[in-house]
Amino acid sequence: MTQPSSPSPTATYRLQLQPDFPFAAAERAVPHLASLGVSHLHLSPVLESVPGSTHGYDVVDHSAVRAELGGERGLRALAATARAHGLGLVVDIVPNHMSVPEPVALNGPLWEVLRDGPASPYARWFDIDWDGGHGGRLLLPVLHGPLGDEARHFRVDAEDGVLRYHAHAFPLRPGTEDLPLPRLLVAQWYRLAWWRLGRSELNYRRFFTISELIGVRVEDPEVFAATHDTALRLVRDGVIDGLRIDHPDGLVDPSGYLDRLHKATDGRWTVVEKILSGDERLPASWACAGTTGYDALRHIDGLFVCPQGSGRLFSHYRDFVTPLADEGGDWEETVRRAAYEVVTHDLAAEVERLVRTAARISARDPRPGDHAPWALRQAIRELLVRLPVYRPYAADATQAVPDAAMLGRAAVRARGAFRVPEEARAVDLVHDLALGRRPDEAEREAQAVGSEGAAPEGGTPERHEADRADFAARFAQTASALRAKSVEDTAFYRYPVLLSACEVGGDPGEPARSPAAFHAHCARIQRDWPATATVLSTHDTKRSADVRARIAVLSECPDRWRDALGAMGEAAVCGAAAGSMDGAGPADPMVSWLAWQTAFGLGVPAEEPAAMGAPPGDGWGRVADAVLKSVREAGLRTSWTERNADYEEAVAEFVLGGPCGPPAAPLAALGEELAPFIRANVLGATLLHLTMPGVPDLYQGTELGYAALVDPDNRRPARFRPELLAELDGGAAPRDLDGEKLRLTAAALRLRREHPEWFGAAADYEPAEAEGPAAEHCVAFCRGGRVLTAVTRLSLRLVETGGWWDTGLRLPSGGTWRELLSGRELPGGAVVGLSELLEESPVALLVRE
Repeated sequence: MTQPSSPSPTATYRLQLQPDFPFAAAERAVPHLASLGVSHLHLSPVLESVPGSTHGYDVVDHSAVRAELGGERGLRALAATARAHGLGLVVDIVPNHMSVPEPVALNGPLWEVLRDGPASPYARWFDIDWDGGHGGRLLLPVLHGPLGDEARHFRVDAEDGVLRYHAHAFPLRPGTEDLPLPRLLVAQWYRLAWWRLGRSELNYRRFFTISELIGVRVEDPEVFAATHDTALRLVRDGVIDGLRIDHPDGLVDPSGYLDRLHKATDGRWTVVEKILSGDERLPASWACAGTTGYDALRHIDGLFVCPQGSGRLFSHYRDFVTPLADEGGDWEETVRRAAYEVVTHDLAAEVERLVRTAARISARDPRPGDHAPWALRQAIRELLVRLPVYRPYAADATQAVPDAAMLGRAAVRARGAFRVPEEARAVDLVHDLALGRRPDEAEREAQAVGSEGAAPEGGTPERHEADRADFAARFAQTASALRAKSVEDTAFYRYPVLLSACEVGGDPGEPARSPAAFHAHCARIQRDWPATATVLSTHDTKRSADVRARIAVLSECPDRWRDALGAMGEAAVCGAAAGSMDGAGPADPMVSWLAWQTAFGLGVPAEEPAAMGAPPGDGWGRVADAVLKSVREAGLRTSWTERNADYEEAVAEFVLGGPCGPPAAPLAALGEELAPFIRANVLGATLLHLTMPGVPDLYQGTELGYAALVDPDNRRPARFRPELLAELDGGAAPRDLDGEKLRLTAAALRLRREHPEWFGAAADYEPAEAEGPAAEHCVAFCRGGRVLTAVTRLSLRLVETGGWWDTGLRLPSGGTWRELLSGRELPGGAVVGLSELLEESPVALLVRE
C-alpha cells in the first residue's frame, strides 16, 4: 500500500464524457453533485480521441485535451467551478494503447511511423515486431476484403504523398509516389491487408483482440514522458487531483510504471483498473491507493445471492437449457473451452510471437531441447489456459513466490496434454521463461562463448537476455488478454444461470458470499488498502447494480422463476437455429433464458403495442441490443466476425414477441410480487457500498434508481434530479425507490465528507454480529466507533421463515445512537430488535452522538 501525498477523496462521482455530455454539461451538474456529498468528480478520459467517441479510450493525441468536450479551456473551467464548490477532479488515463483511427492521420505519431518506418523517432512509441514477417513492414488489417479484390479502390495522391482507400489515407514512403501500384504497395513501411488477417498475422501488440488499438511502450522513459506530459502538467497546475489508470495489466511492468507515475505526480491519489480473481491480492509493491473496486462489487453482490437457491436455480436452468458441460453446463468446463478457442483463434498472432521468441531462446540453450515449434506453441497455450488469474508479474520480486506456485500448478497439468514425456519438456522451458528465470552462471558462460568461441546461434548474449525479458512480459500481457476475452467476454455469455453473477471480477460458478467472507474482505481492505476505490456500477459493468439486484432475488425463489417461464408455454423458447436459411429450426433455450432474465432485470413491461405492429418501445430496443451483443460475444451460433444474419433476426423477433411482448405478463407479475425484496437488495447494496472500507465511486445517475445493460446502454448521458434532492432536504418523505435511494445516498455521502476520520485510513472496521434465529439475514458493522451500518440480506427468505422473530443487534456502548433516516434515538449498549430497527426500511444508518 502507498498512501497518497494529498488527502484521499471521501467519495467520487464518475461522469462519462462525450460530445453529448461535454465539460460544460458536467460544469452545470457541479452544484447538484456537491450538494449530494461527493468530494471529487471522476472524469472519463479527457485527451484527444477518435471523433464522436462515447468513451474516450481511443486516444489519438496525448498533447491536447479533447476539443469535442470543450478543450483545455473547458476542462479548466470545470475544475474552477468544481473547486468553488469544494470538489476536486480525478481523471482516467490510458497508458496502454492508442487508436489506429480512420483516417490514420488523426494519430500523428503513428502517421510518421507509417511514413518513415523504424527510423522514425516515434517508432519507439509503439509495440511493433518489425521482424515478425511481412518483409519488415507493419501489417495494417484495414481492407474490407482480400488485397486482390480491393486494389481497385486504391488511389495514389502523389501531390499530397498519400495512398487513399475509401475514407482511409496512408502516408507514402518518400520517393515512392511514382511507382506502379504493385511496387508502390510493397515499398511502403506498412502492408495493407484484409481485416481477417489481423487475428493471425498481426505484428503489433493490441488491446485485447482489437486491432484498432495499438500498444504503446510506456516502459520507455521517453515515451512515458511524451504521453503523460499533458496529464502531468494539469496535475502540477492543480486542475487534476487524482488518477484512474486504465488496464495496467497490458503494460510490460505495471509496478515500474506506477513507481514512475507516483514520483511524477508527487504521490497523488491513484487507483488502477486491476481485476482480481478469486483470492488473488493486489501486489503490495504497487505505488497506488488500490484498485478501481470490482473486488468490492463481487463481495457486496454475493451477499444477496442465496447459496441454496442459486443451486436450485441451476437445476432449473439445466432442465430448461440442457447445455453441454463446456457450453454452459459446468462453469469451469465452459471457461476452459472458451480459453482454448480464444488462445487458438483470436490470439493466434500473439501466441505466434511468443513461439518465435521461445524458439530463438531454445536454439541458444547450452543444453538444446530440440523443441519443435508445435511443441512450444502447445506448451504456451496449455499454460495460458490454465492460469486462474489475469497475469503473472515476473518483474515484481514481491510476486515471485505466489507466481511460481501458480505457474508450477499450471505446468503440472499442462504436461499432461503431451503424449510423449520428452516433448512435454517444452512446458518446462515456457514455465521458466514466463517466470523470468535466468540460467545459472555456468550456463551463461556457455551461452556467451559457443563451442568454438563464437557467439551462439540467434545473436549476442544481450539479445538473448532481451528475448528472455520480452517473453516474460509478453506472456503476461497475452495472459491478461486471454483472461478478459475468454471469461468476461465469452464464458459469461455462455453461462447465464444467474446473470447478476456474470459481472466483471465475478465468479458465476460460486456467486454467493457469506457475511463472514464479506467482513474478512473489509477488514483486509481497511488494513492494507484503506484508500482503494469501491464500485457497484461502472461504464464497463454488464448490468448496473439495480439490474443485478433485481436478478439476484431470483436466487431466493428459483421455483417461482421456473413457474413463470413455464406459464408462457412455447412462447418461452426462441425457435431460432444456426445454419438454417429462414431462421427456423431447433430451439435455442439458452438465449431464451438469458433474454428473459435480461428483461426481468431491466424491468421491461409487456408491450402490447409492439406486438400489434406499432414501433417497439425503448425497453425493447435496449433488451434486443443487449441480447444480440450477448449471442455475438458467446460465439456459439453467431459472432462479431462470423455473423449469422438469419439467427440474429430470429433472436430479435423473439425478444420483441416474448420478453418484451404479451407473453411476458407472468414475468411482470413476478416483478411486482418481488418488489419489496428488490427494494431491500437495492438499498442494502447501496448502503454497504457507501460505508464499507475504501472510497466509494458512484457511477453517473446511480444515486437514483438506475437500470442499465451492457455498453453502449450504460454510457448514455447522465440523468440528474436536483429538484428531488432539494425536496428531500426540505423534509419531504420519499415517494418511491428513487427517493429512498437518493435520500440514503446523500445521507451517507455527506457523513463521509463531514467526518472523513470515521472512514479513512486511521479508522477501524468492526463487524457487528446480530443475535437470534434470523442473524444470518443481517449484515452490520461499525466504522471508527461512530457509524453503524445494518442491512437486510436475503429478505424474501427472511419473510418465508417468519421474519426477524426475536433477533437483535447490540449497539456499541457509550452515548446515544441516532438513526439518520428516521431520526430515532437508541441507547448505546442496548440490544435493539431488528424487527424494530428495520421496520420502516430494510437498512439503517446510525451515528453515535
